[in-house]
Amino acid sequence: MADASEKVVETVIVGNYVEMETEGEPNGIKSKVSKLFWHGGSVYDAWFSCASNQVAQVLLTLPYSFSQLGMLSGILFQLFYGLMGSWTAYLISILYVEYRTRKEREKVDFRNHVIQWFEVLDGLLGKHWRNVGLAFNCTFLLFGSVIQLIACASNIYYINDNLDKRTWTYIFGACCATTVFIPSFHNYRIWSFLGLIMTTYTAWYLTIASLLHGQVEGVQHSGPTRLVLYFTGATNILYTFGGHAVTVEIMHAMWKPQKFKAIYLIATVFVLTLTLPSAAAVYWAFGDMLLNHSNAFSLLPRTHFRDMAFITFGFACTPLYFVWEKAIGMHERKSLCKRAAARLPVVVPIWFLAIIFPFFGPINSTVGSLLVSFTVYIIPALAHIFTFRSATAREVLSPKPQSSANLRQHAIVLQKGTRFVLQYVYVRTDSPYLRNAVEQPSKYFGRWVGAYTINMFVVVWVLIVGFGFGGWASMTNFIHQIDTFGLFTKCYQCPPPASAASRPSPLHGLNATAAAPMHHPFNHTHMP
Repeated sequence: MADASEKVVETVIVGNYVEMETEGEPNGIKSKVSKLFWHGGSVYDAWFSCASNQVAQVLLTLPYSFSQLGMLSGILFQLFYGLMGSWTAYLISILYVEYRTRKEREKVDFRNHVIQWFEVLDGLLGKHWRNVGLAFNCTFLLFGSVIQLIACASNIYYINDNLDKRTWTYIFGACCATTVFIPSFHNYRIWSFLGLIMTTYTAWYLTIASLLHGQVEGVQHSGPTRLVLYFTGATNILYTFGGHAVTVEIMHAMWKPQKFKAIYLIATVFVLTLTLPSAAAVYWAFGDMLLNHSNAFSLLPRTHFRDMAFITFGFACTPLYFVWEKAIGMHERKSLCKRAAARLPVVVPIWFLAIIFPFFGPINSTVGSLLVSFTVYIIPALAHIFTFRSATAREVLSPKPQSSANLRQHAIVLQKGTRFVLQYVYVRTDSPYLRNAVEQPSKYFGRWVGAYTINMFVVVWVLIVGFGFGGWASMTNFIHQIDTFGLFTKCYQCPPPASAASRPSPLHGLNATAAAPMHHPFNHTHMP
């Protein structure tokens, strides 16, 4: 077996491989516990990470989006963007496998290196694509972490309002810093599992509690009323199903990355079983009152069941840690303590931005339109088109050739630590070997023509609707939040003190949240 592994130095391929376990059973109790809670690279681990990371705290703002869109549009946009997100996640997975295949043929070893999206773009399309991808991806992950931190502070405030939201942001910022000790997504097993459990509990709590609460007296469902609100709500849903900016990192943590395509689609279907009932039920119960309450918890009565509903955080931070480690030359260090210390500066801007812009809900739409639209929709679709634009790039490595002419068989055994990877491929000797596609699109998508057509539709739709109209609406809304509440606001959308609650609010219709919510015909964007 050693001789076979030495031959891999000549040609290494990871597409469509077969893994052979050689580790055996762990010997000690410490090894068993570590493997159970810490080491995860299975299909199930990837599914836990995708399902828990895809919606997370945005779950609590979807009823708010329904109040802006109306029930029918809210449901349709969730289904539509769920499918679109699954498609672009599929494209990212194809490009990742293609990139890794080409690099491992060039004898590149990734055992101590986590591949990221900007590196995939660099290897397939060059430095200009890398720079654009790096800028959008890092900025999105930064603000994604900010949103998670804001959401945690907002949620815990409704459990314990003895402290204001800004103070809770300070506290959870310190908690966020503990994620520096998680080496990679390979070690997120218990965290992602807990995240999925809590997200599922929270979604069904919102559904059941709203149905048991019933409709409030005089409830109105007037949405959609204005284009600004309509496109703001739509871009929040675009953001919800654009959580696959960490797709490459999750794939790299898997033993069999090529299986990710089906995983993300299944995760999306599962997430829809959480988001559709919860958003619809809360909107049915409270209607237009949600226009003034971006966090659904604020309208539900305080109970022990509500206080148990909490969603984990930290997923978006980890890819940022990797980028920073690579920038300062610490990424391939084996010392966890040194890497953790090097990661701490990344937490500071997340903490600071969460304090400046505590607008949970409106900030989601802004990030969705300006960053998510490019990071996980437009760039992957265009990258797939340009990577496989030539006929030679679309030629497939066939495991079962129909003709033996101009073909050479490669039998490859690759040793990775205690694991062995086996693959048989046939390579045409009369075509550029390093440019062959690992696999072609499924016949259900119409092969290459169908894939290109879908890609162009995604680019045009997201560019016009997501970035264009969505950017206009979300920025208008976001600027209004700044004008109304100001930067560094101490407690965004908090009920006023009891003495003030008895007086009528002078900001009626301008997103002021009273202790006893009332109908606001036009909430977040005041237009003359």
